[in-house]
Amino acid sequence: MKEPIFFSPVFHERLWGGYKLKTEFNYNIHSNNIGECWAISAHPNGQSVIRDGLYKGLTLGELWEGKKELFGSIIGDKFPLLIKILDANDDLSVQVHPNDMYANQHENGELGKTECWYIIDCEKDAELIFGHYAQSKEELVKMIDEGSWDTFLRRVRIKKGDFISVPSGTVHALCKGTLVLEIQQNSDTTYRLYDYNRKGEDGNMRDLHLEKSKEVITVPYHDEKIIFQDKTTDTMKITTFLNGDYFTVYKWVLDGKETINQEFPFLLCSVIEGEGLLIKNEKVHSLTKGTHFLLPHGFNEFQLKGMMELIVSHV
Repeated sequence: MKEPIFFSPVFHERLWGGYKLKTEFNYNIHSNNIGECWAISAHPNGQSVIRDGLYKGLTLGELWEGKKELFGSIIGDKFPLLIKILDANDDLSVQVHPNDMYANQHENGELGKTECWYIIDCEKDAELIFGHYAQSKEELVKMIDEGSWDTFLRRVRIKKGDFISVPSGTVHALCKGTLVLEIQQNSDTTYRLYDYNRKGEDGNMRDLHLEKSKEVITVPYHDEKIIFQDKTTDTMKITTFLNGDYFTVYKWVLDGKETINQEFPFLLCSVIEGEGLLIKNEKVHSLTKGTHFLLPHGFNEFQLKGMMELIVSHV
């Protein structure tokens, strides 16, 4: 019998981290500078552990290696996605990620990193660094070498509920006061372009990766326009944010009871607001804000009941 697979997140302290993962999601953490919750992860730098059920105690990576049929036997030697929640209590460094080809050649076979963000919450007048103003590779190199960050970096305003697609090659940074759910390729490859001349915990300036950044940044930057698609029933609104090469992302807003059919290789689900129930074959599972789970291949029909919002994704 197929059952939902629930995960215990992995938490990472960061220079820019805060306390909202504890206060907003009631996670049992004892630090005020937790920057990242790796909610569904099979990456070696932070493996999610299955919290209960038939596979209790296994990591997602172990389940992927031993039970490929739960994932529709999709092709690939790595679990493809990584789900995070990020608490930016301070500005993150300005970064760029490589594509698959570059990462494979230069980062020991690592995947590239295309990602996306859903803005769970943010301060009034919050913004992101997203894109740049260089019109050619020569201009880009010159602006980076001269440290012309004010004229090079593009800033955009954001608000709660925004969705942003971040393809590999995009210059980007979360800024202070944002709480974000991130869906990305299963990669931890990041090139740091600029870090506000901050010092790390060891008192030294943090490493930059200027030459690799210059090689992978897309020039010129093109503002990608995404058209969201909504589907509504009496009790549920489904918004398709993105149907891309690496993942498809939805927002589910439920008010009542809805029957859903899981027809994909697997479905990754994160409750970002409210609470409710998942019902399958008369077995009831409680869902609360901050719950993360996977619905395996062949899960088929199930019911959701309650008032809640979920971010859902699949390959």
